[in-house]
Amino acid sequence: MKFPIFPLNGAVLFPGTNLPLNIFENRYLKMVDYALSNKRLIGMIQTDSNNELYKIGCLGKITSFNETEDGRYLINLDGVNRFSVTKEIKSSSDFRIVEGETILNNKIISKKIDKQKLITKFSLYLNKKNVNINLKDIKELDVDQMCKLIAMISPFDNVDKQMLLELKKADEFYIKLLSILDIETAIQSKQQLIN
Repeated sequence: MKFPIFPLNGAVLFPGTNLPLNIFENRYLKMVDYALSNKRLIGMIQTDSNNELYKIGCLGKITSFNETEDGRYLINLDGVNRFSVTKEIKSSSDFRIVEGETILNNKIISKKIDKQKLITKFSLYLNKKNVNINLKDIKELDVDQMCKLIAMISPFDNVDKQMLLELKKADEFYIKLLSILDIETAIQSKQQLIN
């Protein structure tokens, strides 16, 4: 399957999540035009420290589109599937296009997960980061959506988010997410003690 990619570090899309984007660079305006005329798909992907594409990203489908008076596009991407880059396609476009294969999404099974433990750790993490989020809506999500939303909206390091995206087993996602929350909370606690 061929699709345009948007290499945007810090903006990791997970299957089943939703990512609003403000598109203003000319090449990415062209990318959105291309995507709208070709199944409305854009591959969200990050680059490593050498500015090379990671091999795994997430395909997003444009589900809403608005053009502003100043020529920007406000789009909404719904995460569809993870993908693996097979090759980058040479193109005369200002944006990048890849050939990729979709990867089956493993749903996180709620029977094996302590939802309250996740909410408690996330709440503690947010408290240490001095971030206020109304957890009411998050608590109502199913476990799969909750885990992926927490991973997406949390200000984790890009490498941690990429690692979560690349995990093959759904249950590992939950375990690693808890681990990241614990580590980040401990780091914040130590920084608060130092200051």
